[in-house]
Amino acid sequence: MRRGRRLGIDIGAARIGVATCDPDGLIATPVETVPTRGGAADERAIARLAELAEEYDVLELVIGLPYSLSGREGPAAATVREVVAVLVQATTRPVRLVDERLSTVTASQQLRASGTKAKKQRPVIDQAAAVVILQNALEGERLRGTPPGQLMADGGAA
Repeated sequence: MRRGRRLGIDIGAARIGVATCDPDGLIATPVETVPTRGGAADERAIARLAELAEEYDVLELVIGLPYSLSGREGPAAATVREVVAVLVQATTRPVRLVDERLSTVTASQQLRASGTKAKKQRPVIDQAAAVVILQNALEGERLRGTPPGQLMADGGAA
């Protein structure tokens, strides 16, 4: 397992959930929800993600790529790829795409199990989904011994 903090990111049309982990990569925790204006590739949202990567001095950014249950990429995945294309230019940190199937469903179930009513989930569901994405990536790396997902950019160079 590589040592270093990571930033887990769940990209949505209206909000982007962000999580991080401890330097040993054991536990993912929520950071914030970044609002988007005019789509997920919003300039201010991208700048905030790059700022968070620097602030937390992360090893890499781990971004969830939504696949359908059949394993195909749909419109939401195309949006994520557009955001990633802009984000790799805005940060010097490596960027990885990981399968995020059912992360929001899992996050919602976890929030409900902790007593958070559906109405109160909206402001934090994206952060919770980012936690699920990052925690799954961390556990996958620990089990396989290799970095998770697909490397999209290694420190600003594709």
